[in-house]
Amino acid sequence: MARTTRRVVEAADIAAKYGLTPARISSLYLERETTDFPEALPERRGRARQWDEKDVDKWFAKREPSRLQKHKPPALDPNELLTSSQASQFLGYKSPQQVNHYLRDHPGYFPEPDVVEELGTAERPYQRRQWRVATLLAWQAERPGAGKRAVTGRPTKPLPEVPVDGDPDELLGASQAAALLGFKNINSFSSSLAQGNLPLLKTVDAVTEKGGRRRWTRRRILEQKAAREAK
Repeated sequence: MARTTRRVVEAADIAAKYGLTPARISSLYLERETTDFPEALPERRGRARQWDEKDVDKWFAKREPSRLQKHKPPALDPNELLTSSQASQFLGYKSPQQVNHYLRDHPGYFPEPDVVEELGTAERPYQRRQWRVATLLAWQAERPGAGKRAVTGRPTKPLPEVPVDGDPDELLGASQAAALLGFKNINSFSSSLAQGNLPLLKTVDAVTEKGGRRRWTRRRILEQKAAREAK
């Protein structure tokens, strides 16, 4: 009896087969809490995310036409602040921990909070992170893999000018890293980071006390730049 060989596919293969983009496939995977997209195979170092083709084909075969339609959040004041669990519910996720999952496991994919409150005691401090409704709506419309971007009232800020020959141990934020790496904007940097295309930045060198914003040394960012250019 002939032995069945499992065919392994990457986001680009799936995208080409089903008329989508690799970014859209990555988005479906990151949002599998609501899309039920198949789990990826165990990651191999230095390799892009992979799936069993049969699992992917079954998912596309059974999905309803409306399955991937964008969730329509309830009408709220654009300036209203929502906690991570409220934001998860607002965006249509089943799990109230989905936003926390993005923040923890996919740095750069979800927007940074608009307000961070320092709570608790000196012995047991904790933070309450909150996002404005307008921030969440803008992210939903512009998130990596969301397809055609909607025009919003929040234009993308230009990236700062960052010298290459500065202190190699200086800690730099996401917008500075994006500039050094040659990205056009912070959204494209965040998308690439979330898709695992910047493996050296998966490790952060520091996290700010207020806001929990990630920081990398100029040395690490330039090492990632050299690795990208060497491909």
